[in-house]
Amino acid sequence: MDTQKIVTELGYKAVRSSGAGGQNVNKVSSKVVLSFNVAQSQYLSEEEKALIETRLASRLTDDKVLILQCDEDRSQIRNKDIVTKRFFQVIEAALKVDKPRKPTRIPRSVIKKRIEGKRRQADKKQSRKRPDF
Repeated sequence: MDTQKIVTELGYKAVRSSGAGGQNVNKVSSKVVLSFNVAQSQYLSEEEKALIETRLASRLTDDKVLILQCDEDRSQIRNKDIVTKRFFQVIEAALKVDKPRKPTRIPRSVIKKRIEGKRRQADKKQSRKRPDF
């Protein structure tokens, strides 16, 4: 995955931010919305597209578009930087291949300890019973 080439495929849109902030919120479009069409990307391989579509299925639209937004800062440029960094973190996490899990055996001492504990508990319950005459 070449980040420099993928940056050219990102779409940015500046929107007025919501919430507190006084007149700045009403006048300045500081919120940045990033959109990235996974299906039409030229710089992702088919395997990478499939991985992203399966792992980010809940975050993609019906048209396979990933939309991220940021309104953390009052500056539009800083919000653009933040959302771009967040985008690459999301994509890298989706493309990260997990190591195959090696099944492990339960150690013999752990099994022995569990059975001894069960035996002790059974003996304790047995000793509380009324004696049989």
